[in-house]
Amino acid sequence: MLRGFRWQVLVLVMALVLFGISLVSRTRDADLPQSNAVPTSTLSATETNAPTFEPTTVPVVLTPNNNTGSAAANIPTYKEALIGNVQRLNPLLASLNPVDRDITSLIFEGLVKINAFGEPVPSLAKSWVISSDGLDYVFQLRNDVLWQDGLPFSAADVLYTMSILQAGDFPGDPALGAFWRTIEVQQLDTEQIRFRLTQPLGSFLDAMQIGILPEHALRGTTAARLASHPFNLSPIGTGPYQLEALRSLGSNRMDIIDLRAAPVYRQRPEGQGGYAVDRISFRLYGTFDEALNGLKTGEVDGLAGRNRLESASLLDLSNLSLNTTVEPTLGVLIFNWASDKTKFFREQRVRQALQVGLDRTSLTTHNLKTASMKIEAVTANSPLIPGSWAYVDDLPWPNPNFTAATQLLDTSNSGKGTADSAETTPDASGTRFSFSILVPNVPNLVSLAQDIANQWAQLNIDVTVEAVDQDAYQNRLDTGEFGAAIVELSIKGSADPDVYQFWDADQYPDGKNYGGVDDRRIAEDLERARGDYSGINRAIRYRSFQEDFVSRAIAIPLYYPLFTYAVAPKVAGLQLGFMGSPASRFVNIQDWTLSP
Repeated sequence: MLRGFRWQVLVLVMALVLFGISLVSRTRDADLPQSNAVPTSTLSATETNAPTFEPTTVPVVLTPNNNTGSAAANIPTYKEALIGNVQRLNPLLASLNPVDRDITSLIFEGLVKINAFGEPVPSLAKSWVISSDGLDYVFQLRNDVLWQDGLPFSAADVLYTMSILQAGDFPGDPALGAFWRTIEVQQLDTEQIRFRLTQPLGSFLDAMQIGILPEHALRGTTAARLASHPFNLSPIGTGPYQLEALRSLGSNRMDIIDLRAAPVYRQRPEGQGGYAVDRISFRLYGTFDEALNGLKTGEVDGLAGRNRLESASLLDLSNLSLNTTVEPTLGVLIFNWASDKTKFFREQRVRQALQVGLDRTSLTTHNLKTASMKIEAVTANSPLIPGSWAYVDDLPWPNPNFTAATQLLDTSNSGKGTADSAETTPDASGTRFSFSILVPNVPNLVSLAQDIANQWAQLNIDVTVEAVDQDAYQNRLDTGEFGAAIVELSIKGSADPDVYQFWDADQYPDGKNYGGVDDRRIAEDLERARGDYSGINRAIRYRSFQEDFVSRAIAIPLYYPLFTYAVAPKVAGLQLGFMGSPASRFVNIQDWTLSP
């Protein structure tokens, strides 16, 4: 009866045999160690609009160093020293800790990133549109981005991130939370997000650098619980590098943080070229001196200065590649406009006389040098930072001219007499008026202030120098107890040229307008520039601000400290652009190469 179906039976038997073999094979495979295996997303590339990828996860285990790191496996590894401890590798909390900030900049991305000129350009956002009133920003999200665990990036991730930032119990920087609570966020469709501001703010795109969190990995986690969530030591981002391991050198603390080039990022158009540095290993040190010794002995390949003094120490090193650029900090001599003891500073002619009576270039080159006489700062010619798209490099600075300075004082009201009696003639010694320069007790800054005092003495002005410790210095700035002062005004953390906080009258006495600058034209320049979303219009506004700052002698820019990044000679391709923050040193890491 079955003779006519003999071949069908044979096929059925063969299929059953093959099925049995496959079951045995699956069982044996399941018994093998799978330390790096995770479930693969069941969504297809068509459904997610992103490439398929079988991801790997990072074990959240603090492992002892067994000398089996990536460098030993001949994988190109760049080793850098950081000073401090890892706390939370979370972009919303990273601003509280410089170590976290540097590492998370490589793991996470925002909707916007900053290029080498300080300009905002698309990152997780494909593009954006700004309404004519400058209040609505609509971002078109990319649909070809995967998280490092293989799941697709989506609008849900943006909404979740914003909900954490806007929460009343946000555990991060209070100022950051306060800012985002003023922003309304709405999802328009699966790939469009709208942000609505309460007032126009030209620097809003800069704020969109904030890293986005994966909603699927933190679903249900409130802002209050975020600070203690395990995610902070097993982060999942969309950036070019992902966490590979946390290692210990025999203690209970993290000593080494290993990152690897993220496979999902390499599949994106911008990740398909470069990234020859496959691994980055951050070694943590307790002090700068320990990190410096690690660099000298070859334990690490790179170290960046966190401030002017550390950068100066790096400049004195030999047998290393020293990369420098202007730090986003202005060293400036400010006048106390608010105090009745120095009311002569309110008169423009007096300030102009003091400005033209200084040879600023000689002050910088003579005083701001390292032990080996290398320049640690360059002369400042603007209240804005060089390299920024808003910086003007041809401002009409007057040449030093003591004759012109004397004439300005002679035709001023205050310059005719003492501070207490602007109508009288100079006292018996010929002194026009007197004041002191407050300065932190740092040797080269003290000598800088003394040289300023000596130059102004030629104008019959009695200037003394008060050098105090850092705590007393900051307290006196905050309370306005100074005549003039040398201060370093930093915009670290932002690439936007908005310096409203330093020079607008509304920022005194509770802000950083320490001298109580109160100039209507300067205020109008700044308020118009920060309220305009158009880059072209803002550039025009900031040109006016810089020109007015010089012509009205609002303060006297002195120097820009140099940011120094020392790396081993084997590191090639590194280029420093505009430094919005120290993490900007990694902006072209895709072009770095390592020689053997």
